[in-house]
Amino acid sequence: MERKIYIIVVAGGSGSRMGSDVPKQFLELDGVPVLQRTIVKFMKALPEARIITVLPQSSIPLWKELCVKHALDCPQIIVPGGITRFHSVQNALKKVPDGAIVFIHDGVRPLVSEALIVRMLEMMQTERALVPVVPVVDTLTYEDGTMVDRQKIKAVQTPQVFFSEDVKEAYSQAYDTSFTDDASVVRKKAVPVTLVPGERFNIKITTPEDLVLARAILSEV
Repeated sequence: MERKIYIIVVAGGSGSRMGSDVPKQFLELDGVPVLQRTIVKFMKALPEARIITVLPQSSIPLWKELCVKHALDCPQIIVPGGITRFHSVQNALKKVPDGAIVFIHDGVRPLVSEALIVRMLEMMQTERALVPVVPVVDTLTYEDGTMVDRQKIKAVQTPQVFFSEDVKEAYSQAYDTSFTDDASVVRKKAVPVTLVPGERFNIKITTPEDLVLARAILSEV
């Protein structure tokens, strides 16, 4: 049986680092809310997928207004987030059946390419879990001045992709502060995770500088 595809878009941020009264996922990027750009990218890449949007409970009415204002024609399952990202994803996974492929993506990474999304889906024919990574280009050091071998370090991105039965079982665990992303949750259940090349432009928008950079990238693509 062919697996259905679910996209969990996690957009629970408050915008505190952005210094804005408007949560960062709702800020406009060239006239379109960041979250909308993210969702549309997946709609175009995987039109058969089902979208689950995770938002703070208090932000759901605003998001519905923005969907109408900006004519976002996308059926969504809207799920209230939890006290941490872990709990937000846990809530969303309750809407996902077994036998599916699940993409979990940050709502404020709107510049992910359709090509990466499609490539990762194709790789799930032979892999069990996928995480995109990019090389670290900066020199790194510990607080005591000891240098870090950056050749051994990778920066982790989303989307991260899993079989639904694996990721749902993993998220049945109790929350642990060592869970920094979805792959770290799944690894604790001994699920093998394959690292794949990510994209330098697949940035996470969390600060005003990130928004400036995203606008610059959009102007060139």
